[in-house]
Amino acid sequence: MSRGPSTTGNSKARWRAVGGFALLAIAAVSFIVSSFVIRWNDVLKWAQELRSPLIRLVEAHPVTASAAFFALYVAFTALALPGAVILSLIGGAVFGTLWGVILVSFASTTGATLACLASRYLLRNWVVARYGDRLASIQRELDRGGVFYLLSLRLNPVFPYFLINLFFGLTRMPVSRFWLVSQIGMLPATIIYVNAGAQLARIDSLRDVLRWEVAASLIALSLFPIVARLVAGWLRRI
Repeated sequence: MSRGPSTTGNSKARWRAVGGFALLAIAAVSFIVSSFVIRWNDVLKWAQELRSPLIRLVEAHPVTASAAFFALYVAFTALALPGAVILSLIGGAVFGTLWGVILVSFASTTGATLACLASRYLLRNWVVARYGDRLASIQRELDRGGVFYLLSLRLNPVFPYFLINLFFGLTRMPVSRFWLVSQIGMLPATIIYVNAGAQLARIDSLRDVLRWEVAASLIALSLFPIVARLVAGWLRRI
């Protein structure tokens, strides 16, 4: 006896939910590994050793090398794998600041958008079915100022990007708007990392890349979209 359409639909929904939780598990494990397991300064030294052979490879095959680096960065970002900062440094070291920024900027945004789409396809229906009322109130606020919130989060170097991708996948924000705001919001940090990568040989620790003064400046900058929205709302009321 064949299964009815409702049974098939429920089965697909269950498999989507399983895929969504697998995505969350990958992101969580990546965050834990990145934060507590990997010795990033050792990885940095390894990247410094690879710099010269990679530059020779890029000089011999510039198009292929650029495409391979772009695809690798997209995969790391989409799957929330640890190492995106090191890849940004390598991008600056082997491609130079300008081309490195272009590659990293578009690759990171592409990966983030793919992660957002995966969250939307795999998790949104499950979350709406269980937390529809709460999500609806959040969605109403995002309908009014979602661009400001997303831009603020993207400018903040402290907030994990993969959580932003997963969260906005649960909302109704158009993918094109998510991509554009992410492209703009992640650009300042991208420039900092890639430009630091151009000086890779002189970096002794990852702490040298994003000093507290620079991080504090980015955090302050991240507050600007929200403050601007609040001020605009206040001006409209007077």
